[in-house]
Amino acid sequence: MTVRVLVVDDQTLIRAGLVALLTAATGLEVAGEAADGADAVRLAAELRPDVVLMDIKMPSLDGISATSRILAADPEVRVIVLTTFDLPEYVYTALGDGAAGFLLKDTPADRIVAAVQAVAAGDLLISPQITHRLVETYAQHHRTHALADDRLDRLTARETEVLRLVGNGLTNAQIAQRLVLSEATVKTHVKRMMAKLDLTSRAQAVVVAYESGLIVPAARPGNRG
Repeated sequence: MTVRVLVVDDQTLIRAGLVALLTAATGLEVAGEAADGADAVRLAAELRPDVVLMDIKMPSLDGISATSRILAADPEVRVIVLTTFDLPEYVYTALGDGAAGFLLKDTPADRIVAAVQAVAAGDLLISPQITHRLVETYAQHHRTHALADDRLDRLTARETEVLRLVGNGLTNAQIAQRLVLSEATVKTHVKRMMAKLDLTSRAQAVVVAYESGLIVPAARPGNRG
């Protein structure tokens, strides 16, 4: 099946480069281009792409706001935030809104293509070494223990374990291998876990896993507790 992609970036050269990259990739098709967030929201509704490559800093409407509006209108769309800005609050907000991933613009071309293909297939956080580092940093300072803990009480022990593994960036196949379960069983646990937590994406599950303290970020070298 061909994956249709909407490319959003206010810089013409970068946008053209992404379009050329995706056009040359097997199984991908550029459904459209947008130069700002407002156009992105309009084209996403009109073209119904499978994946949106979304810049952050743009005129008219920024990529974070555009991502929120696109996903509110159609939670099935997979948004990858692609930017030179790696500030934790951008990542945290985008993931909380349901973005499927966060990549820096210096990510190698083959990794960008792989990211699009992977999120279209339902995977999450293609660059965990980047995204998790930022989520950890920000979540440490923005914990909402009472709310998150109450929500986690709704989960069974198995669903809690699945949430922890999702939070660590594991795919369904990897979780199945870790827990010695079938992938179909894992999908069922993930679906039930997300329903109980009122989540619409695995990215939001990652945020909950960190905010709740289910996953405790590793201490940085030189840091004292």
